[in-house]
Formats: sequence, structure tokens, C-alpha cells
Amino acid sequence: MTAIQGFVKAQRRPGELGVHSLDHFHFNVPDLSVAQNFYGEFGLDLQAGANRLGMRTFGNPQVWGTIGEGSRKKLGYLSFGAYEEDIDGFAARLQSMGVARLDPPPGVDSNGIWFLDHDGTPVEIKAAAKVSPNEKSNFGQLSGAPGQRNAPARSTVKRTYPRRLAHVLLFTRDVRKAIEFYTRVLGLRLSDHSGDNIAFLHGIHGSDHHMIAFARSNAPGHHHFSWDVGSIDDIGAGAMHMLDKGFAKGWGLGRHVLGSNFFHYVQDPWGSFCEYSADIDYVPVDCDWPGGDHPPEDSFYVWGPNVPSDFVHNYEA
Repeated sequence: MTAIQGFVKAQRRPGELGVHSLDHFHFNVPDLSVAQNFYGEFGLDLQAGANRLGMRTFGNPQVWGTIGEGSRKKLGYLSFGAYEEDIDGFAARLQSMGVARLDPPPGVDSNGIWFLDHDGTPVEIKAAAKVSPNEKSNFGQLSGAPGQRNAPARSTVKRTYPRRLAHVLLFTRDVRKAIEFYTRVLGLRLSDHSGDNIAFLHGIHGSDHHMIAFARSNAPGHHHFSWDVGSIDDIGAGAMHMLDKGFAKGWGLGRHVLGSNFFHYVQDPWGSFCEYSADIDYVPVDCDWPGGDHPPEDSFYVWGPNVPSDFVHNYEA
């Protein structure tokens, strides 16, 4: 008797050219020891290398980011993953669009395709395994049982350790140009936006509501890295741990409108943020997301505390 095989959903859009993942990022800070302390307390696995730190999530070999040392906090580059059979197509697209190819940054060992985006930020497209999720991430929200205490004692609460990189949000001089560049060149798709103020883009081969987002500023810069966790309790426990360690500035707990995720942001020592994020919307590979233009009052957050005065200040400007 022939065994019934389980249905496996496609993990790419056939015949369409687009990156599948934000593979990793690189940025510089003035003091690596300060970065190691902050991101280690946040719950990331920091691995020391040659004059840089590698950022992993525990139990996952993927290096989501690298940190070098420089005169100030500054985003260095973004690296996107693509299917190996698509690399020649990306090279041809860049040539047809007149986008100049670059050598990799000094000290970076890479055989990917390098170029500058609309703001002059170095970008790489390389053949890599897909690290964006292939389905909506698990979210645990348990209801307590009657007749018993269901909350743990605070002294027994476990540390929060993010499961993966969720997305990055960058400042840009021109949100419309960011949309045009990243959709035409990298093959991302617009999920939602709010006029010329902010835009969210997802991958066509299945990804969260956004793997990258752009907010308007007077200069390029980095606003936040977002890290996926499994529950609201994980967000709260992470926020309390960071507060106990002296990182009191931030924003949360709240829930976003666009993306729908629950959040808490912790401000890092350089003015940007790290976000604990849970239950973000997911765009399957076979879904044409009905993105739209949303008014400001319906594009930021559903509920949460007042926004800090410097939440949208670009400290890298």
C-alpha cells in the first residue's frame, strides 16, 4: 500500500526574483565591552571574534549580526540571503538598472553581490540558507486553571532568550525612495505604510509582516533591532530583567497596529533600541498581502504607555 505523503507547502514563489531573508547586519560602537554587556543582558549569545562580536540567539548557529569598534555608533551594512539559483538573476537586474557593483567592505570575506542602497548604505545579496520563518511563529498565551495560583514567584521567573532576529528598522531621508529601491532591486514587497513617514516590507518567499522597515529622518541611521520571543510573559520578563540591570529607558508594554505584534523596546547605550517582539503578523509565500496607506493615528500602536520624547530621534544623524 502506498504511504500517504504529507503536503509540504512551497517555500518560494516560482518564477519571481526576491531575497528570502535578512541574513545579518553589521554595526560599529565605540566600546565593544559596553555592547557585550547590553546585548548579553538582553538575552543574546555574544561570541568574540577577530576585533568583533558575533550576535547569535541561544541554540541557533545563525549569526544574526556582528559588532565592530569605531568612533561612534553607526550601521555598517545589511546582508540579505537569496536562493543560489537566483544570484545570476540579481546580478543581471543590478546591471540593467545601472546599480554599480562594489567590493566587500575591508575585512569582510564574501562572495556575494555588493552595492549601495538609496541612502548610501552598503548592501549584500548572497546565496544563503533561508532564515526568515516559513510559518507564523508559535505564540503562547496560557489561561490559568481555577482553584490554584497560576503566576510564578518572581524569584523563579526564567530569563528571556530571543528565538531569532525578527526585523530591523532604519531611518531614511526618503521613505518613498526606500520603498522603490528595496522592492525593485531586492524584490521585497510593501506590506503597509503611513504616507511618507514609515513603511514596512516583507519577503516574497514567506516572511513576517516586515523583515525591514523605514522611518523618515534627516539622515540615514539605525532605529532598532527586533527579536522574536514566544509570549507576553517573555516580553515582560525580559523588560524587568533589563530594568534590574540598569537599562530603564524604553517603551512598552504595548501592541502595534501594523504588524500586530506585542512589544517592549529597551534603549541601548547609544540611543537606539532593541525590541522584544511577539506574535507578529505573517505573510505566507502564497499570500498577496493587501498592504495599504494608513493615517498616523492608525499606524503606530493600538495601546501602550506614552511614547518617549526621543523615541524617533535619529542619534546617528
